[in-house]
Amino acid sequence: MADEVIRVPVDVLERFMVAVFEAQGVSHEDSVICADVLIAADLRGIESHGIGRLKYYYDRIQAGIQFPSAKMEIVKESETTALIDAHHGMGHPTAYRAMALAIEKARAYGIGGVAVRNATHFGIAGYYPLMAADAGMVGLAFTNARPSIAPTFSTEPMLGTNPIAFAAPSDLAFPFCFDGATSISQRGKVEVAERAEKPVPAGWVVGADGQPMTNAAEILVALEKDLGALLPLGGAGEELAGYKGYGLATMVEILSAGLSGGPFMKDLLGYAEDGSRRPHMLGHFFLAIDVGHFVPLLLFKRIVGDMVRTLWAARKEPGQERIYVAGEKEYEKTAEIRERGVPINASLRSTIQTLRDTLGVRGYEEWF
Repeated sequence: MADEVIRVPVDVLERFMVAVFEAQGVSHEDSVICADVLIAADLRGIESHGIGRLKYYYDRIQAGIQFPSAKMEIVKESETTALIDAHHGMGHPTAYRAMALAIEKARAYGIGGVAVRNATHFGIAGYYPLMAADAGMVGLAFTNARPSIAPTFSTEPMLGTNPIAFAAPSDLAFPFCFDGATSISQRGKVEVAERAEKPVPAGWVVGADGQPMTNAAEILVALEKDLGALLPLGGAGEELAGYKGYGLATMVEILSAGLSGGPFMKDLLGYAEDGSRRPHMLGHFFLAIDVGHFVPLLLFKRIVGDMVRTLWAARKEPGQERIYVAGEKEYEKTAEIRERGVPINASLRSTIQTLRDTLGVRGYEEWF
């Protein structure tokens, strides 16, 4: 049954993912980072980027378009900036070290910006700004991706889902953290719907004929064949300001490809001119801002907390009991998942079992 769900303890799932990455030639240190980013997604309730993406990385390593042992290289550096070549290695460790470098520079000079080229998918964008928030800083992360968003008045996928992630420390139990694609939804959520054998809402995806698409399996095929596209934030046309999502997606493309000197849009599809597979050559940009170089950290945290408390006190829509801010639901979800375990449906469980058996990872038969 597609809706059959089991709950797997967080520590079990994280150890399993480390073992899977190591079995593919990823170093233990890098495997731990990869697994930590993926489990962070599951903890925050972002199923599209957690354990459900494990086979995605396996497939790319097997296809020879992502290299498990490649090391990043700093090719240009100043006191406040750096340009990194990831050499198509594992995206999570590269992004982790790029943000760590931005934080180090910000601690010394107030602001640190790091661009990355020849990169691969790095998981949830919000993981990296949260590193800065934990260090008492404001953090931002951007990445381009293979084309899936149609520009306003087009049905052709040209821009990636191109997320914007921002985090700031507060005096609350959690930092403010916004992490969102510049499309209404993203491919990962369509994949989740496909595994659950459920349709996606009308308005997420448009076909080449301009008509809405809702069948998740058909959408995934259409996206691969340039016959379907995700709509930008705001949706189709200009009536609901879809041009704003389109503009934001383009802004992220500029930051990710422009500052790294890398390719963009259709050149990120992962295919050479002869049709053979090649690395996707993504670009990232990370920014850390040390609050203490502007105002005392405690003052900043109180201001952010006061902003949130003011928003919480706003007049509520009839029938609604709470107002939330970015990062709040994820904070509460983390506590729930730690207590109950990560939900794994039958389709995902089957995929995990296949990975386990293919790679010879043992010791998890009780769960998978």
